[in-house]
Amino acid sequence: MQESNSGQFRIAHDTLGEIRVPADALWGAQTQRAIGNFPISGRPMPRSVIRTLAMIKLCAAEVNTELGELDRDIAEPIKSAAREVMLGKHDNQFPVDIYQTGSGTSTNMNMNEVLARRAHQLHGDNNRVIHPNDHVNRGQSSNDVMPTAMHLAVLESVDSMLLPALITLQETLGEKAVAFRSVRKVGRTHLTDAVPLALGDEFGGYAAQVGYAVNRIRQAREGLLELPLGGTAVGTGLNAHPDFARNTIAALTAETDLPLREADNHFEAQGARDAAVQFSGTLKTAAVSLMKISNDLRWMSSGPRTGLSEIRLPEVQPGSSIMPGKVNPVIPEAVTMVCARVIGNDAAVTVAGQSGNFELNVMIPLITVALLESVELMANAAQVLASRCVRGIEANTDSLAEQLERSLMSVTALVPEIGYDRASAIAQEAHRSGRSIREVAHERSGLEPDTIDRLLGPSPC
Repeated sequence: MQESNSGQFRIAHDTLGEIRVPADALWGAQTQRAIGNFPISGRPMPRSVIRTLAMIKLCAAEVNTELGELDRDIAEPIKSAAREVMLGKHDNQFPVDIYQTGSGTSTNMNMNEVLARRAHQLHGDNNRVIHPNDHVNRGQSSNDVMPTAMHLAVLESVDSMLLPALITLQETLGEKAVAFRSVRKVGRTHLTDAVPLALGDEFGGYAAQVGYAVNRIRQAREGLLELPLGGTAVGTGLNAHPDFARNTIAALTAETDLPLREADNHFEAQGARDAAVQFSGTLKTAAVSLMKISNDLRWMSSGPRTGLSEIRLPEVQPGSSIMPGKVNPVIPEAVTMVCARVIGNDAAVTVAGQSGNFELNVMIPLITVALLESVELMANAAQVLASRCVRGIEANTDSLAEQLERSLMSVTALVPEIGYDRASAIAQEAHRSGRSIREVAHERSGLEPDTIDRLLGPSPC
């Protein structure tokens, strides 16, 4: 790709002809065309993808050198340039919008052009051209490189952010389960009174939900460890050395400390994005769990005087611009919005996963950004829920005891002694008269007072 300088711009060339590029830009003609073609969201590819893509180029340059596919005097400056990109030194050189060509070719060429030009600067020999396609992209195609970069970026985000945050939330909920194990309360099914349980039982259930989410995510991430690298254009490996994929994936394993492996079938690995769709589904399931937990916390803390008022959430900020003294459950509300976004992202990934036409999925950038956004949002939300809400929750024991004594469904504990029909009559009388089950049972059950107290639990009075 030839270039010539002209004032504040230089003229870059590709197979479509020439185009003006800012003189100080490291990118070339194909990146510049993509900038003009996709003024859609104003959002460039996430930094984590740029980093992992540069990592692939670094490892590929080293492996191609070892295999005799690339001269070392060309590979070394490419590797140095890739290291600079991985360290974030050229983040402003990757402006291509996330809504672009479905293979991610524009971002791949953006990387190829930046590394080629920066490597040329580092090389210092104006007579030796370092080519973005022939050298930086050697043995690769956007079709196998971009989904590989996606897998690596998602895996690193999951391991460094999401799993630690969810484990923290699980442990925090577990601590509350222990703290509240002797606090009895009214159970609720269909939003109506049910038999009693411990408040700790509820929080133990929440902790288990998050624990299962952690396990599902760990299982689903296994599919992302399989990389399509080496398939090149359609899965055949055309123009790649036979050992390129195996050796480059081994180099990536050393860079990431992840147990990466080459795809068993490169045609599946490029024609479909099923592993990503499955992983997105586990994120959606986790979001459903966090939404249920957050909504329960909102319900249980409703009041403080006219709601359930079973627990007290930490008061983190005033709740109203017009009502003095109002405090709202803002942390659970924020988490539910995150959950809605993750569920929506999963719908987008589902549609994108269907868009694998013959030998290539053509919504790779969308899948990439949706997964990364879901991982980051859920990680941050789980951390905030644990630290700024769950950790400070207190049981409203007086309210819980009062509700438990007034509950009609405590009569269920009498059924083994007096039968369903007699127990139902006691519940109906208590409801009609406004008295407690205990009071009516003393009158109509025929049971000894100590038996009633044993079955119903000691009176709070």
